[in-house]
Formats: sequence, C-alpha cells, structure tokens
Amino acid sequence: MVRFTSRYRSPRSSPCFSRTIMSVSDNNISFVLQRVGEVSYDRRLIPEIRDDQVLVEVKKTGICGSDVHYLVHGRIGDFIVESPMVLGHESSGVVFKVGGGVRSVKPGDRVAMEPGVFCRKCEACRTGRYHLCPDMAFAATPPYDGTLTRYYRLPEDLVYSLPENLSLEDGAMIEPLSVGVHSVFTQAKFQPAQSIVVFGCGPVGLLCMAVAKAIGASRIIAVDIVQSRLDFANSYAATEVFKPPPLQDGEPSIVYSRRSAGLLKATLGVEDRGSKAIDVVIDASGAEVSIQTGILIAKVGGTFVQVGMGTPEIVVPITTLLAKELVLKGSFRYGPGDYRLAIALAAQKKVDLRPLVTHRFKFEDAITAFDATREGKSKDGRNLIKAIISGPDVSINDV
Repeated sequence: MVRFTSRYRSPRSSPCFSRTIMSVSDNNISFVLQRVGEVSYDRRLIPEIRDDQVLVEVKKTGICGSDVHYLVHGRIGDFIVESPMVLGHESSGVVFKVGGGVRSVKPGDRVAMEPGVFCRKCEACRTGRYHLCPDMAFAATPPYDGTLTRYYRLPEDLVYSLPENLSLEDGAMIEPLSVGVHSVFTQAKFQPAQSIVVFGCGPVGLLCMAVAKAIGASRIIAVDIVQSRLDFANSYAATEVFKPPPLQDGEPSIVYSRRSAGLLKATLGVEDRGSKAIDVVIDASGAEVSIQTGILIAKVGGTFVQVGMGTPEIVVPITTLLAKELVLKGSFRYGPGDYRLAIALAAQKKVDLRPLVTHRFKFEDAITAFDATREGKSKDGRNLIKAIISGPDVSINDV
C-alpha cells in the first residue's frame, strides 16, 4: 500500500521551487510521477507550437482512477511507466497562444481539452474511429506526459470553446462525461424510453446514468457494493438502486453472480423479456462478478457494454450470452462527436456536472488530492466522488 511520505517534494518545500518560481508565468511547473509511489514537482520546458496547434494554460484538472493506478501500481495492462511522466488528463484551461493557422480559438478563450492526439493517417483514423489509433499519444498514458502542468499543447481541433454558462470545472468534467457519452450513446446506441442497469457508481458510472437520463431513459438501475455511493446515485440520476449480497465463504464467482442476479431480478421485478426487461447493461466497475451478473440480467437480444477496466481475465457465462444473442461491446475512451455532445448536454443543463465535484485542491496540494482519491474520502471523512486540482497560481474558488 502506497503511503504519501516526505519523499514527495512540494513546490513550497523543494529547494528547486520557491514561491517566486511558482508565480512566474513562464515556468511550466508540472506534477510528475517519478516511479511507483513517488512524485515530485518539476520544471518542464514550455512546449513550442506549430501553425495548427494551441498552447493552453491549464486551469482545472480532475483526478481519474487511472492516474491513481499509475501512481500506485506503475502500469495498466501493457501501459507501463518506465520513465518520469506528468499525471492528469481531465482538464480545461484558457488559450495562451495559438499557431498561425488556427482560426477556431484565440488567446483568452476558455476551452475543454480532449487529451488524445492521433495520427490521422491509419485505418482507424480514416474510418472515423480515431480513439483506436495505434499511435495514439494520450495524456498521462506512458510514455506521454499529462496535463497537471501549467502549459499543455494540443492540435486546434482537440480544444473546444466552452459556452458562457459552463465553468472551467465543468470543462474539466467534459472528459469523463465524454466517456459516458461514448458508452451509452455511441456504443450502446441507447434510445428514449429504454431501460438501463449501470454497475459501479464512481464518476464514470454516474455519468453513464446521467447520459441515459438525458436521452430519456424509462428506468435507470444503479448497482454498487457501497451504500453511500448508491445513495448519491439515487439522488443524482438513478431511478432505483441495488446493493449485491455479500460473497459467501468459498463461493465461486459465477455461482455468486447467479445468486446476485436472481436477487436483483426478484427485488426489482426484472424479467428477461417484455416491458420489465433491461435493454442495456453498462459495467463501469471492471469487477468479474459485475460483468457476470450484467450478462445474466440483460434482456434477450439486449446490449452489454464494458467500460470499466479491472480484472484482465475473467470467467464469462458464454452460453447465456450466445443463447440471448446479446450484443457485447467494449467502450474505450471517446471518439468523433463525443466531446461536442458532452458539451451540449452540459450546456443545455441536461447533465449537471456540479454535484460530482466534491473536493477541490490547490496545485501545491496535489499529493493530498491523490491520497483522498485513493482512499475515497478526505481526511475530514467526507466521501469523495471527484477531486479537482486547480492549475498553478489558480484559486480553488475560481471555478
């Protein structure tokens, strides 16, 4: 278990970074993962931009579970941290400088930042699935630096002007909302009056529910093992909640999942066919038993979408899947149109992002923010859903 200790250098304590340096606008101070369990504040070069690029002064950054995972474990699947890497990818900011060919934004514009730069030449890019580009340079995915820095460079078409009624915090939350849009709208092709079950009531799961609600879901069932998360989901977007039963000693996962699925169906009146059936199941937990249970409760001919990353290899009730002719899809990040739809949903107040931001931290307190996110609550005991770190010299109250 990682402990945050004095190994972490803050900009206030490090001999290399004084308050004066922190306040100088040309200092690209960055929050850097040096190796597993060790971070520091480092001064990086300010990126040079080409004619089609934009330099953004980062103002707000949300902490994602993947950031914490890299900090604690140093890898996610085949993505392994082998050299120092700036963390963070859920960001918004203000345009600082633009290239000579940029026309859609100008210095001073507030923007949401889509943090994955693709090659534009491969089959995936040319067929409208750029998020599957084999040469994707995604922020805070090894070996590419992330957005917990003062200045970050992006192509013009990956920064999105924020409507006046959206805050910079909203702008940072557009990234996880786009994950929800991609899962529910793009991949599941969710329709008005359909029903949905979402496993996992973290930020992505909650935003999947919010997108379904915005589309016009008839029924939204939230599933989680933590009661406080279910309570929040019920107040935010869910119409019903379900807390799975405890696992019995020695009980195989698939046996447990069949028992849990049966209890969910009996408790909430879910059936395999007809008006009480579940059209779409989203797993945002990555837990084996959630995936199994989701397949077991989906309607005949329904859709199952996997967005949560967890156990890399699991047991799947494959006969159930094929006998029901389920549509089984993965959902990876976001693609063409997802960011724009996310911004539209937030701007039109169809999705309210503000309740999800439960904790705010100064840039120099990023270590504390990561600790709270890892623990799921802050030192004062408040449950954490989403923590936002302000950029260097940016007040936490400047939302």
